[in-house]
Amino acid sequence: MKTLNKEMAAVRQRPLRLMQFGEGNFLRAFVDYMVDISNEKGVSDIGIAVVKPIPFGNLERFRQQDNLYTVILRGQMDGKVVNDARIVTSIQKTIDAYESYGELVETACLESLQIIISNTTEAGIVFDADDRFESEPPSTYPGKLTKLLFERFQKFEGDAGKGLAIIPCELIEHNGDRLHDCVNQYISLWGLGETFRNWVEESCTFCCTLVDRIVTGYPRDNLEETTAQLGYIDELVDTAEPFGLWVIESRRDISDILPLEKAGLPVIFTDDQTPYRERKVRILNGAHTSTVLAGYLAGFEIVGEIMKDPDLRTFMNTVVMEEIVPGVRLPREEVLAFANSVFERFENPFIKHRLLDISLNSVSKWKSRILPSLRDYYNTSGRLPHLLTFSFAALMAFYTSDKLENGVLQGNRDGQPYEIKDDAAALVFFAEHSTRLSSNEFVQALASQTGFWGEDLTRYDGFVPMAAGYLDEIKTKGMKAAIHALVEQKEGLTVG
Repeated sequence: MKTLNKEMAAVRQRPLRLMQFGEGNFLRAFVDYMVDISNEKGVSDIGIAVVKPIPFGNLERFRQQDNLYTVILRGQMDGKVVNDARIVTSIQKTIDAYESYGELVETACLESLQIIISNTTEAGIVFDADDRFESEPPSTYPGKLTKLLFERFQKFEGDAGKGLAIIPCELIEHNGDRLHDCVNQYISLWGLGETFRNWVEESCTFCCTLVDRIVTGYPRDNLEETTAQLGYIDELVDTAEPFGLWVIESRRDISDILPLEKAGLPVIFTDDQTPYRERKVRILNGAHTSTVLAGYLAGFEIVGEIMKDPDLRTFMNTVVMEEIVPGVRLPREEVLAFANSVFERFENPFIKHRLLDISLNSVSKWKSRILPSLRDYYNTSGRLPHLLTFSFAALMAFYTSDKLENGVLQGNRDGQPYEIKDDAAALVFFAEHSTRLSSNEFVQALASQTGFWGEDLTRYDGFVPMAAGYLDEIKTKGMKAAIHALVEQKEGLTVG
């Protein structure tokens, strides 16, 4: 069987308009995939130069396959099973920032270049005062970016029309602002001058983004089946879910240089991404956080199993549609469509999302993902949302243990241990309180921890007795029976 190469695909040379820091699975199944479709439809003519931004690893597999690879989207969309493969041809060049620094600078100074995109992990957007301008390249991503922008500034003698759109995809809130701040710090540290700083400020556009697609990457678990499906060998094959969303916020409109939405792709250009981020955090992340701890204690291991259980599926549907959706500040039809797409994503049979993996740092997740919806529901209706309050009791049940060793709290599910991982202060609190207090005392103590929640939850009238009552039911009946009893009453849940 042949290995994927340029003789097996219609490859067209395109001008290098986009430089991409990061060759990993996410950008290849998200940005590069979208650009490839847009190019094919004639909406854009964008060639991509991919940069390996770290000193270890190599680009050999890209070179062996002429920078080609396959993206397979697997899952459900609009009620239909999707299992579609596409050879992506948008990458024109790959560059090792450490082995080919001269080529990197040359590419950054191309007349055709318009965009720089990155996904260097959450730890990639950092300022390090020990980073050096003289290094080829500087060690941090913001340092590399600053030096390359300076090279471009010098090459074009400060031409205002030669600025770039900088679009980070790292999973950091206000990622573009954070990156811009780092660049300004390096300009000061390295003494690059106010003229250059003004060029960066006025000619370059730093965008904040929200990206959403589950990318499962190289299909090691079913490689033979995947290779048989393709009919060729692909060492870079990349798998992902069909759903995708890219929200790009900027002070200037850059849709003309990245016209992906004109190709029907799920890209939104806006001057304020806040409502879209809120929608994702409250609905997608909120659906997870409100159900996975209860689901695990009910005996399940992965999200897909929760979606097949009648009681837990009813619980999730009710908590999202009745207690979360009303508080999201976007048109209701858009919000409902997004919520339904979330349910489809959770049902994806190709993705095995472990509940214990999602349980990491659930205290801070409950604060950011659930509490805003609970607060809005209470302030709007004057009543407590029953299911969101139940999720607080489920968190308490999941975290109940006095066995804290080596920074990990050990829980117990039907005689089987499991690890609870969270901030040290949270774990110490549960170790000291969860097994020694009555349910009412335990809820009172936890709800009043303003350091965890940013406010005193006991101020919500009835919260302590309601949560304590649910915790008692979980303790006496077991989680599965407690959820069953709760959803049996769902007709009256919104009555108060």
